[in-house]
Amino acid sequence: MPSTNVNIRMDIETKKEAEKLFDSLGIRMTTAINIFLKQAIKEQGIPFIISTRSSNIDLLKQKQEVSEADENIKKS
Repeated sequence: MPSTNVNIRMDIETKKEAEKLFDSLGIRMTTAINIFLKQAIKEQGIPFIISTRSSNIDLLKQKQEVSEADENIKKS
């Protein structure tokens, strides 16, 4: 498949931390971004909950609510 270049801006510290993380996972930042984009396309949305809450329990509840809402929409 042909490829294209995408330029993004981010703060230096975020880039450094992300590169360190992805390096520890054995992948490049380009690969990580492609994984994110493919998952977003597959789910037709952001592939994680965006929230002001930081508790994992709250995130799990929100994910369940989204899943239930999806099911209700599909039933309609």
